[in-house]
Amino acid sequence: MPVRLKKLIGTVLLVLLVSIYAIVATIVAVAQLAESGPLVHLAYFFFTGLLWVLPAMVIIKWMATPPRPKTR
Repeated sequence: MPVRLKKLIGTVLLVLLVSIYAIVATIVAVAQLAESGPLVHLAYFFFTGLLWVLPAMVIIKWMATPPRPKTR
């Protein structure tokens, strides 16, 4: 796969990941943490704010891998 195409696909995937992850994390917070105190909210958003990095690292690693040489 050409490098430019990989980077385009990876960029789109990263934008989708962050958007969907933020919406889901907020929905879970509103549904589950409505009666919780501010420290619980802080801990939850700190944890979920860092958790999205794991799948993003996989996407970035995939984007950074060089293309395989063509064999004939």
